[in-house]
Amino acid sequence: MRQKFHIDFIKNSKIYFCISILLMLAALIVNIFVIPTRVDIQFTGGTIIKYSYSGKLTEKQISDVAQKATKDTITFTYAENLASSDSNSHLVSLQFMGNKAITVDEQDEVTKALTDAFPKNTFKVEQSTVVDASKGANFFFKCLAAVILAAVLIIGYIGIRFKKIGGVSAGVMAIVALVHDLIIVYFTFAVFNMSLNDNFIAVVLMVLGYSVNDTIVIYDRIRENRRKMGPKATTAEVTNASINQCFPRTIATSITTLAAIGSVLVVSLIYNIDSIISFALPMMIGLVSGCYSSICIAAPLWVMWKNHSDKKKAEKNKKEKEAKSEKKAKKKSAKKPAENAVTKKETKSSKKKPEPEVQEEEEETEETETAEKEKNSEETAAETED
Repeated sequence: MRQKFHIDFIKNSKIYFCISILLMLAALIVNIFVIPTRVDIQFTGGTIIKYSYSGKLTEKQISDVAQKATKDTITFTYAENLASSDSNSHLVSLQFMGNKAITVDEQDEVTKALTDAFPKNTFKVEQSTVVDASKGANFFFKCLAAVILAAVLIIGYIGIRFKKIGGVSAGVMAIVALVHDLIIVYFTFAVFNMSLNDNFIAVVLMVLGYSVNDTIVIYDRIRENRRKMGPKATTAEVTNASINQCFPRTIATSITTLAAIGSVLVVSLIYNIDSIISFALPMMIGLVSGCYSSICIAAPLWVMWKNHSDKKKAEKNKKEKEAKSEKKAKKKSAKKPAENAVTKKETKSSKKKPEPEVQEEEEETEETETAEKEKNSEETAAETED
């Protein structure tokens, strides 16, 4: 496939990191100072009373009447009654937070207050459920354990599958991208004032699966391009080429998925189905985050880590070579004094001869000198006679 465009994702990686950090900081500020996190009754425990009613009533009217009938804090959920043939039939769920379930008398008081306040709207109790907080906590911790186990398995799988490109580091960076997606999903629930419930767990698991799939596709392309482009190509060049090759496929898949979930969200907004809205909206934002993190977070982070590790490895090899050269130099310098000492010793020994030889030389010298003296005296006597 011919590549029609090229984006330098690695060069612009710091911009992508800043965008994510600023977005999360803004959401954190809103979450702390404006819209606090709401935890659903599934995790906190309490009682849920579901009423059906007909006619048109505002949410504020129902909330004011029901809240005055009890001292407990109530949260409200409104929806259309799709099970009824009457188009004017609606549902309202009253959630009483707390470990202690409300009594039957308190439920009757709330029902009586709504019936007296709105006699023409025929309020009727459809369902009353007591939720144990311990079960919700167990469910939450089981889901958390599942997420941690999935992270460990992902690192192990990527570490084995992509061993040739530094699989463990690639797996760790994939988990960092997944943590980024998890934070984005959490802030989506917080900023849109949605309660953290089983929908939150479902969205997190689906987004994590979608995000890690995109990341693995990019890693697979990096592995192929590393073999094709050869060792001369840098890690950044190989990664940029791989991301750009995967980019059209990732965008097309994301748009298709978003269109499907978006249609579900539109229908749920029309019929005011809160349980579907609290799933579809975070899911759409999570899918965008997953696509973004795979391309702009995981791969650039892996390149930074790879460059850092390669630099450290090069420095280590350089130090080892320097240490070896120093060791060789020390050995040579240690050998030279020994060789010099041996040479000097040999020279001295060659100059210094054994005593018998010295005595023989001295005797020969004395005999030569005596012979020369006798010869000289004979020559002198001959000259005198002449």
